[in-house]
Amino acid sequence: MKRSKPQLAEATISEERGIRYLHLGTPWVQGAMRISKPTKLELDYIQRMMAWLLLRDPQDLADTRCLQLGLGAAAITKYCHSVLRLPTTAVEINPAVIGVCRVWFHLPENDERLTVLKADAAKYVEDDRHIASADALCVDLYDHEAASPVLDDEDFYRACWRVLDDGGVMTVNLFGRDASFDRSAARIRAAFGEDRVAMLKPTTEGNTIVLAWKGFDLPEREVLAQRAETLQTKWDLPARKWVKLLSTFTPKLSKKS
Repeated sequence: MKRSKPQLAEATISEERGIRYLHLGTPWVQGAMRISKPTKLELDYIQRMMAWLLLRDPQDLADTRCLQLGLGAAAITKYCHSVLRLPTTAVEINPAVIGVCRVWFHLPENDERLTVLKADAAKYVEDDRHIASADALCVDLYDHEAASPVLDDEDFYRACWRVLDDGGVMTVNLFGRDASFDRSAARIRAAFGEDRVAMLKPTTEGNTIVLAWKGFDLPEREVLAQRAETLQTKWDLPARKWVKLLSTFTPKLSKKS
């Protein structure tokens, strides 16, 4: 599918009560960082984007290759690289976002475990060189008004499926209270399979994290609860809450989807 070239907005920051926020030409918050704890995941929906950890076997965590499409304020990228210490690649089309993250959001320079690319996320996942190159894929691609995902068609999600290796998990940030949610979720379901999609209930702000996975069945609730205990104890992530919020679903297919 031919896609229009996105308009790249100016990246700006604001600060309030010890938290630094990223904006892209509008008051909408595109990311946040607690200045005194730069690797802490500050926003609720960003924490939930890490729910892929529930679906990965803890024994495989050390071998997990992380990929983020959309850098935001670099919260997930920093967490995967600096806290979990996993090989991490972030793809961001806007060079201003990368520059602001390096100066104001403590994004490290590239090293043997970190690669931040100025590139188009659609072209990245469509590139055959990246087939089966990731185990944890986080997709958070919104325009400067945070109105709707920039990439949201079935071809894109099928390309995301190809990028994941067997055992891989994708998390996608969608607005669960928006009329387009069922359409977006149905496209993910079509790309990954009817029984390979789940969701977390919406945050207070309306962000709904959709999970999709490749090459395995959803673990039993007891297994997820055990993993959540480990994650919460070791990494101080609200993983017990994730298990309670997790549910499978069947989105309504639209004829226009």
